[in-house]
Amino acid sequence: MSHFAKVEDGVVTQVLVAEQDFINSGAVGDPAQWIQTSYNTRGGVHYEPNSNTPSADQSKALRKNYAGIGYTYDAVRDAFIPPSPYPSWVIDEATAQYVSPIAYPTDGQEYDWDEATVSWVVVTPEETP
Repeated sequence: MSHFAKVEDGVVTQVLVAEQDFINSGAVGDPAQWIQTSYNTRGGVHYEPNSNTPSADQSKALRKNYAGIGYTYDAVRDAFIPPSPYPSWVIDEATAQYVSPIAYPTDGQEYDWDEATVSWVVVTPEETP
């Protein structure tokens, strides 16, 4: 069994598990709208099932990311791209995922993205009563 994403006007509207023959039969609509996606592919890397261990065989990596409803399919990149979390973020071509225009600080503090200032801001602990 494989995973397939239904792409309408460039947007994923449905994801299902099926055999290629079932998709090709037209039972779920125009077969041309269904594009195979890999459940174990994230950021252009194929992982062993149910793990964060990259597979030895990276030829299994398929279309950069596992498709989700609301993702876009970019035929030029042959990639499923998740929705952008913020308007200022840009697509990383290697992973087909959105990244901040400024690198996350590495000083050990916790940060949140502030779109208004296009910067990372320190998360302040909430005061306890």
